[in-house]
Amino acid sequence: MDRAYELFKKRRFVQDIMSKDIVTITPEASMAEAARIMGAKHVGSLIVEIEGKPEAIITERDLLSNVLAMGKDPETVHVMDVMSSPLITVSPTATIKEAAQTMISQKGRLVVFRGDELVGIVTAADLIQSLPESSETSLTIDRVMTKKVIMVPSNAIVNDVIKIMGEKRIGSVLVTKQGKPFGIFTERDLLTTFLTRGKSLETRVGDAASFPLITIPLGTSIHQIALTMALKHIRRLPIIEGEEIVGIITARDLVDAYTK
Repeated sequence: MDRAYELFKKRRFVQDIMSKDIVTITPEASMAEAARIMGAKHVGSLIVEIEGKPEAIITERDLLSNVLAMGKDPETVHVMDVMSSPLITVSPTATIKEAAQTMISQKGRLVVFRGDELVGIVTAADLIQSLPESSETSLTIDRVMTKKVIMVPSNAIVNDVIKIMGEKRIGSVLVTKQGKPFGIFTERDLLTTFLTRGKSLETRVGDAASFPLITIPLGTSIHQIALTMALKHIRRLPIIEGEEIVGIITARDLVDAYTK
């Protein structure tokens, strides 16, 4: 843990934390193809190139909320129908704080340009890797977390769960067995388990949930939560008090807290 902490402390600028593996797609491609690429590459977004220039972006949330949750066939929906533009940009020499403020104010992932060249992309998950080195915030976890946690039974059908996630505009649900949470189902699970492999969405969500469920106690410092997410490579953490889940916190929640 201490060694990881020291590594995080060295990351002060966007160029230190940005993802350099940029994956692109054309606006004419189908969202089904986009899903397969994101799943295969283990990324949550694709840059849309128009005439060879980066002009827009699509994300796993676009796929969930604007396609699947609305009952549309991703094979017939084109990237151009759901992509977002213009791109939200940041300099590679911008500070972590500046990047976090831009992400929260503009509500999107950041693309990094050096002059006219696209050199990286920054997500909330990238940003939280730098948070443990920042000064402590006065915000407490109960003011940052989402207190209403959506849970679904393990026998719920994935297709129905997708609609719930789309309607609630959330990226995950907790999955229960006999009324007790045992796992979590996320946008990334949807990509990697179903859309990339062509698995039927009529599957029970309990068969696709990630488990065991990683939780963290109420009262844990925000920076300890950020470090836990970074080390575990997760973007969401349910919060427990005793044996009860009392909320959930995401990487974006942490970035938001950092900007306060």
